[in-house]
Amino acid sequence: MGLLGSWTPSLFRSSEILGIAEDALEFALEASEDSHPNEYMGQLRGEDATKLGLDREGTVVTDVLIAPGTKSNPVSAEFNPSYMPNDLKSVGSIHSHPNGVLRPSDADLATFSRGDVHIIVGAPYGRTDWQAFDRNGEAFDLEVLDVELPDEAFFDFTQADIDRELR
Repeated sequence: MGLLGSWTPSLFRSSEILGIAEDALEFALEASEDSHPNEYMGQLRGEDATKLGLDREGTVVTDVLIAPGTKSNPVSAEFNPSYMPNDLKSVGSIHSHPNGVLRPSDADLATFSRGDVHIIVGAPYGRTDWQAFDRNGEAFDLEVLDVELPDEAFFDFTQADIDRELR
């Protein structure tokens, strides 16, 4: 890993995926290892690179959200997509292969249509035990970026915010 991949993102995203934040990758590796021997599954979120202090246009994968209600075992992970947040910053998915195989299965490919980047993490979940794929299942190199992530208030809201939304 580590070299900048080049591929054309979906029509709904105005810029390419530039890389994954070091912190997001570390979280994904740890979550995958913690789930072993079962599969881990999550959703990837991205942030505009310029908001992270980079001087190039594009999106950086900054967050890994755990898929609520995931049922997993050593050979598969299933979840109800309606449980995932309908998030405009969603850029793809991530899941682990406890058997260490860093290639998408037919079942994986069927889910790759939602998002621009899909990451498979394999046992033993070390720094090089992952691979990024585009929506067609083609592998590409995704740069790991050392960026300062903002303290995002994803779930930080008050009763006044809720009341305002209900009006």
